[in-house]
Amino acid sequence: MTQAFSTVDLLERFRLDDKVVVITGASSGLGLGFARALAAVGATLVLAARREDRLTALADELRAAGTSVLVHRTDVSLQAECEALASAAVAEFGRIDVLVNNAGVGPAGPALREDPQVFQDTIDINLVGTYRVAVACAPHMPKGSSIVNIASVVGLVASLSPQAHYAASKAGVLGLTRDLAQQWSARRGIRVNALCPGYFASEMTTSKGEDFLREMVADNSILGRFGEQEELDAALLFLASRASSYMTGGSLVVDGGLTATL
Repeated sequence: MTQAFSTVDLLERFRLDDKVVVITGASSGLGLGFARALAAVGATLVLAARREDRLTALADELRAAGTSVLVHRTDVSLQAECEALASAAVAEFGRIDVLVNNAGVGPAGPALREDPQVFQDTIDINLVGTYRVAVACAPHMPKGSSIVNIASVVGLVASLSPQAHYAASKAGVLGLTRDLAQQWSARRGIRVNALCPGYFASEMTTSKGEDFLREMVADNSILGRFGEQEELDAALLFLASRASSYMTGGSLVVDGGLTATL
């Protein structure tokens, strides 16, 4: 006899009730939106970023809606602060079930004119910072846990604006994701995947000239528009939850068809 299909059971796989989620870069942009989406499906949150005042304001908003939240100021370029973040999460909630590695910077500029230190700093935050936080959190993550590294479509295809440092860092995140999945998924039961957004309205895109980017996306993607936060939130929840239990070492591209045309 065929088992009856249950939409309710399927949707429950996307829930994160009683799961402890650490999210870096949570003070603005996509990270702030991710925090709200994770709270909406029942997660307990550990919010990390350098701008503690913004984290506190977000935490107050989420607590008012019933979410348990811990705020921890964290600079992912500093190993000690990454380790302190993991320790604080465990001291407060006992474990870490999901890590969303979202902290990052996105400067742009021609390679022949950029300061080499900007390249180094971008790699240190976007790539090495992702590694630092993952290594700090993994020992505290039980079987069935999930790490979601936020990469980018420019880690897959050439950017249409000059940003060698950002592209190199995000391509590195994809390589790191595959290798950590190889190391941790079978042995530790920790799935590791990457989310590759296209262009969404955020503090980062505004700093690069949002009108230029919107025109570029309109001319070079199938859907011809920026994505909306909730369109990316759904993909994040998939990777963070049991809904993606058979996925590890992979990359989920959410870009309105940009990479399909480049």
